[in-house]
Amino acid sequence: MPKFYLRASLLTLATLGLAQAQSAPAPKDPTPAASEDPAKAQEERIRKLEEEVQALKAAQAAVPAVQPQPLQIGGAGGSAAKALNPDISLNGDFLGAMGRNTVRPVPGLEMHEAELGIQSVIDPYARGDVFLSFGDSGVSVEEAFVTFTALPGEFVAKVGKFRAAFGKVNATHNHALSWTDRPLVTENLVNGEDGLDDMGLSLTRILPAPGDLFLEATAQVFKGDSGALFKSSQNNDLSYVGHLRGYEDLNENTNVELGYSFAQGHNELGHAFLTKLHGVDLSLRWKPLRRSIYNSLLWRTEAVWSQRDQLPTTQKAFGWYSSLDYRLDERWTVGTRYDWSQRATLASQVDKGGSLLATYWMSEFSQLRAQYRLADYQGQGRANELRLQLIFVMGAHGAHAF
Repeated sequence: MPKFYLRASLLTLATLGLAQAQSAPAPKDPTPAASEDPAKAQEERIRKLEEEVQALKAAQAAVPAVQPQPLQIGGAGGSAAKALNPDISLNGDFLGAMGRNTVRPVPGLEMHEAELGIQSVIDPYARGDVFLSFGDSGVSVEEAFVTFTALPGEFVAKVGKFRAAFGKVNATHNHALSWTDRPLVTENLVNGEDGLDDMGLSLTRILPAPGDLFLEATAQVFKGDSGALFKSSQNNDLSYVGHLRGYEDLNENTNVELGYSFAQGHNELGHAFLTKLHGVDLSLRWKPLRRSIYNSLLWRTEAVWSQRDQLPTTQKAFGWYSSLDYRLDERWTVGTRYDWSQRATLASQVDKGGSLLATYWMSEFSQLRAQYRLADYQGQGRANELRLQLIFVMGAHGAHAF
């Protein structure tokens, strides 16, 4: 409102008020307020009117301007643009070695693996996960599966190519391990680094359990091809995996997990020859939450029994490992591991070894690891080497199974 019209309006109101005051009859018993100077009373009225006008102008200025409508995507707001894009991550695993290992050597320097992860919720009923592995040997699909999370009966199904739920090490990607290598029992009895990894179907359900015990059962069926472990010669030469695990908190700082695994499939000798695996895994975790967010301890032991049909008779083998990892502080973790394993095709041959490890966490997204490793491959030779590893994570990578 222009100042000229505002002042004119105020002057008009003041004039009308003064005229009314002059024409009004005087009270018979005037109070002290009524006997005041009319000019001063009129000034007071004008001051109050000016304050009201200023308050109105301030209220008008506080009203927000009309904002333009956001871009609409498929009937949703602009925030839907992020929902249409999957989470993409890249995990790098550089590995180097010094020393002697003539049995299972690794290069002096190598890009051990670069894992590209693409993960996203597909709809309210399913999510998708794809992991591509890049290395010196080329590109491969490590895992690519869809998980259905809203099935009747509280079941969770998984369809595609994925690592089998056999023990703890087999289901873990390289960059999530506590070591630069995999235990000897895994190399000898569970198909090494590739492990039980095949196209298949998985069904998981949480089972009723007493007290605070968490109990989960998983049943899986695969096409039947897992490297040197399982080989299908017919369409119906499927392989099967079952896993039962129980978890319980011992107190607010300590928990324990116990699992049993079973796997069966045909081997490379033909349809009539089977290989069966039984496995037991035990994990004990300690983390004093009230005292420190970094100090923690993980003790893990895994044992595998193998029964392989071959000529002239069935070969039975056994192997195990035990590891201990202790996180000292925000940066440093130290650990040790002992391995002992017979060979699947010749149980009389025993491989054993031990490792000392130190990991430096530059951040939660990168780490440097050193592993001093001794191994005795019976009848083949020995290894005495120092392995160095650099691991980094780029992007949004989903959490691994606890």
